[in-house]
Amino acid sequence: MHYQFKRYKKNPILTVDDLPEKDGYYLLNPGAVKFKDTYILMVDVFHIEGSIVFWLARSKDGYHFKFDPAPIKMPKCGDGWVENGVYDPRITEIDGVYYIVYNSHENESGSRIAIIKTVDFEVFEHVSLMSHVNNRNGALFPEKINGLYCCLNRQFGGDEKSPCSMQMSFSPDLIFWGKTRPSLSPRKCHWDDLKIGAGAPPIRIKEGWLVIYHGVMDSCLGSIYSLSAAILDYQEPWKVIARSKYPVLFPQKSYEQLGRVSNTVFTCNALLENDIVRIYYGAADAVIGIAEMPLEDIVKACFDDYKYLMNVDQTAYLKNRGYK
Repeated sequence: MHYQFKRYKKNPILTVDDLPEKDGYYLLNPGAVKFKDTYILMVDVFHIEGSIVFWLARSKDGYHFKFDPAPIKMPKCGDGWVENGVYDPRITEIDGVYYIVYNSHENESGSRIAIIKTVDFEVFEHVSLMSHVNNRNGALFPEKINGLYCCLNRQFGGDEKSPCSMQMSFSPDLIFWGKTRPSLSPRKCHWDDLKIGAGAPPIRIKEGWLVIYHGVMDSCLGSIYSLSAAILDYQEPWKVIARSKYPVLFPQKSYEQLGRVSNTVFTCNALLENDIVRIYYGAADAVIGIAEMPLEDIVKACFDDYKYLMNVDQTAYLKNRGYK
């Protein structure tokens, strides 16, 4: 059985027409969090002058959002890094502090991963520049692994057409990062055979760490961005326990197929509530949509075919947890 996210029937939920100022060309991949009794989206807004800013949209029911009057005021990065644009924020809460891991772009050098933090989504403070240039898709785990912070990321080995794998790095303080090791890799002759990267920050479930990630395949129409899921070992997250064979969301609707980057679904978030996983996703780098899927079905999708497990030891690991 092919398990998939179900799209909200009123998609897209946000377009540039919803902005209080009509000076944005496109809306891109939002971070998302439930803060107290309010759902907050941190949306990439592609401005007319060419840069991307973060703009918050808020909702009480998680479906109907209203933008703040203005974009957020970003703190300065320091270290001589001149931030000309920001994109792809991923929000992780740890002990009441909300860390936003995002791509920081400098026109002269390129992009690297940066971290800011907030406790109220009003004032934001710079934490660190966690990577060198040409690294993207940072996603912070919501708790320490063996006493260290852990963050998924992806180093580019060349241009946009170069194969790229996910990796993870560790830190004692969110400032100094190292001990980097590989995690998920592209799969030949699959829909994710070119490059992959973290989508949502990992979610702890009883089977391990659930990761919703994006994968890219090259086609005669250009790159196609889809979403899939994997489960990582809880104590050794570089070990892949299970991974879905098929995409859990594929660009099929017109608003996903035509836009700034056509044939694209891309998420930076996943919210687990009442055993349902909800994602707010960028469609064709132009509008925002919602899709939902029972957690049980995502887990089934990951375990659907044992031949995609990485080794025999992990099969035994699963059997000890009731999977046959």
